[in-house]
Order: sequence, then structure tokens, then C-alpha cells
Amino acid sequence: MSGALLAGLVAGYGIAIPVGAVGTYLVALTARTSLGTGLAAALGVATADGVYALVAVLGGAAIAAVIAPFAGPLRLLSAAILVVLAAHGAVRAVRTHRAATVRPVRPLAPGRAYVSLLGITLVNPATVVYFTALVVGDRAGTAVPVLDQGVFVLAAFAASASWQIALAGGGVLLGRVLTGPRGRLVTALASSAVITALAVRLVLA
Repeated sequence: MSGALLAGLVAGYGIAIPVGAVGTYLVALTARTSLGTGLAAALGVATADGVYALVAVLGGAAIAAVIAPFAGPLRLLSAAILVVLAAHGAVRAVRTHRAATVRPVRPLAPGRAYVSLLGITLVNPATVVYFTALVVGDRAGTAVPVLDQGVFVLAAFAASASWQIALAGGGVLLGRVLTGPRGRLVTALASSAVITALAVRLVLA
């Protein structure tokens, strides 16, 4: 069981730590809204990682064969969603900055944030391919006890959740430091630019 726990933690951190477009959006979202919204969004990302870890454990090598024909369209869909989010964030930031009066930003409901980040992460085929490669390589044709499989999935979820929550915490600090109108505009535009660039790289990869 200890081996499955360690493997799950390593796998979870391995997929979560590289901060890509989703991580950037998570930080920016928390900075613009609240810690509650950020934590809900973080759990949405971690849930998707946990789901794909479970799918990989249950499906094994068959998953890669199913996902492979759709990897291209799924990658394009993921990139398109990220570009739309980036554009929406930039337009909203510019409109707010140009407004004659300062209007309070309507906080995004935690439930909506959870569902949004869950969906964005689920359409990324790299996650399921990553977990499938790890699981298939680790099995090497041997049977794995059901308990160990469960421990692996839970450990992967816990690792991903802890990292995403840390990113959300970074967003809170960013929001507290850059509270002025100009600071919010600059960070929103920078975030949109980074997310767009990462979406383009996702398509070209």
C-alpha cells in the first residue's frame, strides 16, 4: 500500500506542478474574485486529475487506444476554450478600467468555478494519457490489488488538490497586492496574454 501511496503522490504532483494555461487562469481567477472561488476552482482541477487517474487504473492500456483518435480535436477544443476565457478576461478588464465609476466585481460562484475548471481540465487529453502511461508501465502485466488502486487514485487526487490550492493561495496574495485599478488591468491583460500563448502552444505541440 505504501508503494501505491507514493506512486499516486508522485503521479499527482507530476501532472499538477507544471503551471500551464489552467494554472495561470486559476491564479488570475482567484486574484479577481475570492479565496472561496479559487478553492472551488482548484478542487475542480484536482477532481479531473482524480477522475483520469481512476479511468487509467480501471481501463489500463485500452484508454490510450480510445483517446488517440480524438487527441487532436480535444486539444483544439481545450485551446479554443482557453482563448475564449483569455479574451473575455481582457475585454472585461478594459471595460472596467475605462468605466467612469468603480463598480464592484461580481464574485464568481464557487459552484460555477468548480464546474468550469473541471470541464476545462477534462477536455485535456494529456492528463489521461499521462496517467495511463504511468499505470500501464507500472503494472508490467501483473495484477494490482483493488486497495492499492484506490490508494493510488486518492493519493493522486490529494497531491493535485494540494498544489492547486497552493496556486489559489498565490492568487489571493496577488489580489491583495495589486488592488488598484491599474494593477488589476495590467495583471488581467498579462494573464490573458499568457493563457493565449499557452493555448497556441497546445495547438502547435
